[in-house]
Amino acid sequence: MSDRNQRTVRDLRRTSRSAVLRRLFFEGPVSREELRSGTGLSSGSISNVVSELVAEGLVEDAGSVESDGGRPRTLLRVAPASGYLIGVDVGETRVRVELFDMALNEIARTERPLVARGYDVDRIVDHIGQGVGAVLRDADVFARQLFGVGVGVPGIVDRGSPDGAVVHCQTIGWDAVPLEALLRRRVELPADVAFFIDNGANTLGRAEMWFGAGRGAKDAVIALIGSGVGACVITDGAPYGGANSSAGEWGHTTLQIGGRRCRCGARGCLEAYVGAEALLDRWARPRGAGGAGGGGGAGGAEVREQDDESGLTALLAAADAQDPSAVEVLDETALYLGVGIANLVNLFNPERILLCGWAGLLLGPRLLPEVRRVAVTHALRHPAERTTIKLGRLGPDAVTLGAATLPLADFFTRGGSRAGARRPRAVTPATAPMTLPAG
Repeated sequence: MSDRNQRTVRDLRRTSRSAVLRRLFFEGPVSREELRSGTGLSSGSISNVVSELVAEGLVEDAGSVESDGGRPRTLLRVAPASGYLIGVDVGETRVRVELFDMALNEIARTERPLVARGYDVDRIVDHIGQGVGAVLRDADVFARQLFGVGVGVPGIVDRGSPDGAVVHCQTIGWDAVPLEALLRRRVELPADVAFFIDNGANTLGRAEMWFGAGRGAKDAVIALIGSGVGACVITDGAPYGGANSSAGEWGHTTLQIGGRRCRCGARGCLEAYVGAEALLDRWARPRGAGGAGGGGGAGGAEVREQDDESGLTALLAAADAQDPSAVEVLDETALYLGVGIANLVNLFNPERILLCGWAGLLLGPRLLPEVRRVAVTHALRHPAERTTIKLGRLGPDAVTLGAATLPLADFFTRGGSRAGARRPRAVTPATAPMTLPAG
């Protein structure tokens, strides 16, 4: 009985600390009185929790404000230098690693290019390890000061393995890659610094929901358009992963039976029509040739001498100059994307759909009016009238920012304690709500 009571007291203490830390992070600086009203904790509990967190260096004074008829009120905030977080984006052309403080201010960053789109697993792990070491050195931060490393990757992340997160991604040739185990074994970090691995669209979604255009929404879809296509589905403020964490593979929903071949090997996927790689391939091909042929094949090489981003910029410039083939490809893309978004409206009934990713943000200003029109035309009228479709607010760094929120959310859930020694088990990203706390 005493052991049960001890666990209960410990759990209550952790819950109280968690509530205070979340409030300070999202709403701070705030006073003790505002903490009491915002968390529902008693004045005594607030006093005890704040004293603990201050003594541990996790919370600090942030000035004071005048009080109505009384003494000035001291404001509190999460201490930015109390620890550090790392966010990693395993992207389409490079691995980006960023170091953040506990207020998610960027401290240092580095990038490692992926030569010839190489997704060799050993190379990726080496890039991550080298990047982690580089940002720590650049910022003069010790590895023991880290609270965790979040990693955004392409594909499906399976957390059912006893050795940690395993990644499946047909489009880059990853079949059951034990990424977490490889990172634990080969990246030199203290045993209590955990890795948190999730799909890159989900980490981008976290960033937009916490800090971007998704703030305040309970049900949303964050659509990532890059060379590939993905989505993060938010239901009641939390990410929806499905039975095996593979929900959100919107790019591999079928748009046309027997259509263009997708990078995943299937035909007619949405990604084969609106992903930047496939879009540029369509522009490079003679009109009417190879309509059911390969997306992202060698046919796009003539217009992609450097990379997809420069190619897409050239396509937009050609359309602005009224090049007929460029205008036609972009008009088709707006149609395909609009239909894909209509499917999201009918399936998930979200409050908001955000078009994100580097290609989505590049194409959005030109395509969004037509995409909205097509989506409304093809979706059911009642949910379509109640869904807003707009661009994301964050830039191309959103995946790394969102990846850093994974260890931060775990930090909140644990009430400011560390994740504990790394053991051969799955480390599940924290399921803290993606929406900001009310009031």
